[in-house]
Amino acid sequence: MDYLQLLLTLDSAIRLSVVLLLACLAGLFSERAGIVDIGLEGKMLISAFVAAAVAYESGSAWLGVLAGVAASLVFTMIHGVASIIYRGDQIISGVALNFLASGLTVVVGHALYHKGGQTPTLTGSARFTEIKLPFADALADVPVVGPIYSELISGHTALVYLAFAIVPVVWWVLYRTRFGLRLRAVGENPASVDTAGISVAGMRFRALIITGILCGIAGAYLSTAQSAFFGREMTAGRGYIALAALIFANWRPVHAMGTTLLFGLLGAISNLYPNIDVFGLFTIPVQFTQALPYILTVLILAGFIGKARPPRSVGVPYVKER
Repeated sequence: MDYLQLLLTLDSAIRLSVVLLLACLAGLFSERAGIVDIGLEGKMLISAFVAAAVAYESGSAWLGVLAGVAASLVFTMIHGVASIIYRGDQIISGVALNFLASGLTVVVGHALYHKGGQTPTLTGSARFTEIKLPFADALADVPVVGPIYSELISGHTALVYLAFAIVPVVWWVLYRTRFGLRLRAVGENPASVDTAGISVAGMRFRALIITGILCGIAGAYLSTAQSAFFGREMTAGRGYIALAALIFANWRPVHAMGTTLLFGLLGAISNLYPNIDVFGLFTIPVQFTQALPYILTVLILAGFIGKARPPRSVGVPYVKER
């Protein structure tokens, strides 16, 4: 693999990791607050559909993002009411939302556009285009540094830069603010938070709102930036992969970025090098390379789910003592 091929692979890895990164950070907020969110997949899927439909009808990709975030928040509030107010099983609630999003996007999409659940292709301002950073062309011929800046760092859409800019913000919010301290305390010991006069339900709903926003951006990125349309089941299990990445990252934002970049790299390899020749001895089939992200997910869940330490009260409904 030469230098330009390496840059192309890393560039593709960054683009593919954005959805996983945003979903992973979304799950980070909900689980740090004590709420298991299997419904990341459904939130992203409904957001991707609504974002693509609104962007197509309005001609504005940013309006599509806002609409996708709103749709994701609706699903988030359903999950919040079921798991916080009615203390229902959080896993069942999340799975139900995934099934609801899967069916709803196909039925409504077919009713609107008669394409089997797919939206029309987005063009012009209805989709995000790549942004060329300052001096990218001027530095392109500079050895080593030039191609990294012009090919790897420059040339992404606005949502890519937004996703990676969110990571230090999330770290600061979680570890350097009063809100972050209370949020982490709710996930570890909600009774002590309640004793301090802080509403456990209120903190968990705030965490879920952030989760909904991040899932909304992730879904909108899928259909308005990474692709230029909504396709049936286009999330393709990314919500579940994001949860595996969250476990591997031990519920830490910077580690989550590294883990999702690894998943993105595997996805890039499967897309760019479907048939890998191993020293002329044998060829790795395309089916195996395409399955690499899912194989890694299984390995992470099998090897780390017992070693990683989740928030102690995650998945446990809080009942206020009287």
